[in-house]
Amino acid sequence: MTATGIYAPEILVDGRFVTDHIVLIEKDVVINILPKEQCPDGVPVISFDDGKLVPGFFDIQVNGGGGVLFNDDPSVAAIKAIGAAHRIFGTTMFLPTLISDDLEKIEQAIAAVDAAIDQGVPGVVGIHLEGPFLNAEKKGIHDARKFRRLDEAAIRLLSSLRKGRTLITLAPEMTDCASIAKLAATGVVIAAGHTNATYEQTLEAVKAGVSGFTHLYNAMSPFQSRAPGAVGGAFATTDTFASLIADGFHVHPASLSLAIRTKGVAKTILVTDAMPTVGSAQKEFWLGEERITATGGKCENASGVLAGSDLDMASAVRFIVNNTKYTLEDACAMASKSPASFMKVDHAVGDIKIGTKANFTLLDNNLMVSQTWIDGVIFKGQTRR
Repeated sequence: MTATGIYAPEILVDGRFVTDHIVLIEKDVVINILPKEQCPDGVPVISFDDGKLVPGFFDIQVNGGGGVLFNDDPSVAAIKAIGAAHRIFGTTMFLPTLISDDLEKIEQAIAAVDAAIDQGVPGVVGIHLEGPFLNAEKKGIHDARKFRRLDEAAIRLLSSLRKGRTLITLAPEMTDCASIAKLAATGVVIAAGHTNATYEQTLEAVKAGVSGFTHLYNAMSPFQSRAPGAVGGAFATTDTFASLIADGFHVHPASLSLAIRTKGVAKTILVTDAMPTVGSAQKEFWLGEERITATGGKCENASGVLAGSDLDMASAVRFIVNNTKYTLEDACAMASKSPASFMKVDHAVGDIKIGTKANFTLLDNNLMVSQTWIDGVIFKGQTRR
């Protein structure tokens, strides 16, 4: 037998922690989870005296990390650097995310992700294209000069990734339902974001193929008594997913709790929306013509507009545990199983069960990351932050 065992005092299996169990992996796949005393003779076991083994985190919105911004350098080398910066904080799967840019840059980014997957860069699951099919009224830090309409040529480009999964964020009101349906039919996952859509427009877009909402509350039409907006549309459509940035700056803890209670843990996704400052001593960078500074964990431009985040996934998990009524089990599900389900890869990742990839995060008793595994390969966890 070429299996290896991993023992931790607590292991998160099927939404609950079990004690005194071992996860058996062979190559990059989980082949069994069994009580410690039932481990077959001769199997080498990596043992940890304390800590909790949880599914590796899956971040579907990663603009940068390790001093690198994907928009500045849409290359395999940049993807490697971003992945390395985030895996020390427990992220074992991620979508390199391109902020609104020209179609030529999108083409380069898609080619880079395809090449990264071909080369086996750890953790790359696909790509997230956040724009440029957005509404200037809700542009946030995006450069509205890059915005454009969704046409046939764009649909062909957006669906051109050969390997992995593609997530597109768009403003439904800036296109039409026929185009949304055509894009969805190619197999890409579509989220509404940076949108000023009405409640009615949002519901129509969901019928056409929108299945999620990017950073709920932020840069979208709010929920009001006589105008429920895109947020109301997210709350009303129980089969859609919603991502949230749990850093204490983007969303109030009460609003976080309301969203989770409304959508349910299984339909709520934690994202970082991370910028190059994560995993780096560099706390300033340029986003196009905007100088962005990270201070006290918050990224913003000179006018105080939020510009992504200085957040890592382990910190997001801790924020949920420390600032809402939701448990560590819930937070881990929102950081792993929910995004895997949204991106339609939950058969392979997002949980610790037989047949899934050996992607794990070991949390210490303070919920800091001490080890990560990506496809069975072990990496060291965070040493600072």
